[in-house]
Amino acid sequence: MTVDTRRLDQGQALPLFIWISGMLLFVAFAFFAFAQAAVARNGAQSAADAAALAAAQESRLALFDGLVESIGDGDGWLEWLYAESAVGDGAEVEASRLASLNGADLVGFRVESRKNLPAFWARVRNVDAVGESVVPGTETAKASAEAVAAVEPRCAVEEGIDPDDEVAFRCDGERFVIDPEDFDESDLPEVDEMFAARLVG
Repeated sequence: MTVDTRRLDQGQALPLFIWISGMLLFVAFAFFAFAQAAVARNGAQSAADAAALAAAQESRLALFDGLVESIGDGDGWLEWLYAESAVGDGAEVEASRLASLNGADLVGFRVESRKNLPAFWARVRNVDAVGESVVPGTETAKASAEAVAAVEPRCAVEEGIDPDDEVAFRCDGERFVIDPEDFDESDLPEVDEMFAARLVG
């Protein structure tokens, strides 16, 4: 009796083919799950960056307002110019608002000092979960991330003056001399010319 070896080979190859196909599908779904997680993580990082920067930008507005008031009062303006005074109570509110606009919740916030500059640490968590996948737990897992932004003064007091007697400073090389007795907010540079808000490591 003769045996058709081609049919035997085909019969043995079919289960192997099915097994390999199944493994390839599993690997493809696993890669898709990791891609989902990466997208979620990137979204969370963007939300954290936006939240921290929003806090810093809100703070520089408070610094600007404080500088305007101190020049008008004729006292303590240098502390505001160098961002050494209060940083504003609305920073956390703004951080939460920007996190929400980017699909995340603000779950942690604090004011820090980085290189003697006011800085704002924000931690966020995505509102939406990563989603269902072949990796267990992703259907409820939510990506989170954190970021820090600082406010950096861009102006320096004019050399050779007494801050108690004069208000004079330079911003990016441009000189500003302010008369506290005849002072208007428009005499100052724009907020972003006086204070930079940037992400820091």
